[in-house]
Amino acid sequence: MQMSRYLSALAAVLFLGALAGCGAQQPAAVKGERTGKIKVLSTTGMIFDIVRYVGGEQAEVEALMGAGVDPHLYKANESDIRKMAGAEIIFYNGLNLEGKMGEIFERMKGKKPTIPVSEKIDHKLLRQPPEMEGHHDPHVWFDVTLWSTALARVGEGFAEFDPKNREIYLARATEYAKQFAELHAWCKTEIATIPKEQRVMVTAHDAFGYFGRAYDIEVKAIQGISTESEASLKEINGLIDVIVQRKVKAVFVESSVPRKNIEALVEGCKARGHGLKIGGELFSDALGETGSPEGTYIGMVKHNVTTIVNALK
Repeated sequence: MQMSRYLSALAAVLFLGALAGCGAQQPAAVKGERTGKIKVLSTTGMIFDIVRYVGGEQAEVEALMGAGVDPHLYKANESDIRKMAGAEIIFYNGLNLEGKMGEIFERMKGKKPTIPVSEKIDHKLLRQPPEMEGHHDPHVWFDVTLWSTALARVGEGFAEFDPKNREIYLARATEYAKQFAELHAWCKTEIATIPKEQRVMVTAHDAFGYFGRAYDIEVKAIQGISTESEASLKEINGLIDVIVQRKVKAVFVESSVPRKNIEALVEGCKARGHGLKIGGELFSDALGETGSPEGTYIGMVKHNVTTIVNALK
């Protein structure tokens, strides 16, 4: 573990050195004096979605992490370094979702705007599970109201960088927020159709805590907040006990997490005489493929809710 941390720290130092060497490649446009589209970089698909919407035709937006990519385990490569060096603004999640990359972004703030979209969320609303050792749960996009706050921060970020188009960015953020409000209400209505005693969802890792709190569904997970942690046999057996006792109908795999632990749950329950099915695939730390309904934030949330409701009703 110590060696792993050392290598991560070394990689960060090397990255910063490489980034400094790329300084001459950074765009020459002066803040507030636009000559073309703003070059914007986001980390995850969820952030890419809101940044692309707010940036509109004024921005050229790229994402570091595509469909099926786990941000907890992601490590920057040479191509990413070039993208970071070339970007004029960077939006990232914060709350340690991106691991060591978050530290890199913090150090870059003196060179260019690097904005954690979660920074304006009231800390009283952030989950702080015991296993996080004083850190907050970063999966804030699963409460649509919290992600609306992140959306507003994106609007502010664009407005601060390009004040000439300030009203355009803020209007887009407001427009998208209205769709988020409708989505939030729809989620509550749909989850409420599951009988209360059947409202238990079991997932591969603990990404859905905000979702459970916002939409009144109990969430159980094999792994912790980060997929870097490994589930023990004792934890898996303990979860099997709960599933059998509560007669849980289905469990869910995740698009960015291996299926092996969920499959172990199914087999363990089968050995105990309880028929447990895999209720479908949920999108947790990544969106679906670009161009698919699940490739947008709203489409991803609707897919998840529909999958959960169909499996547990």
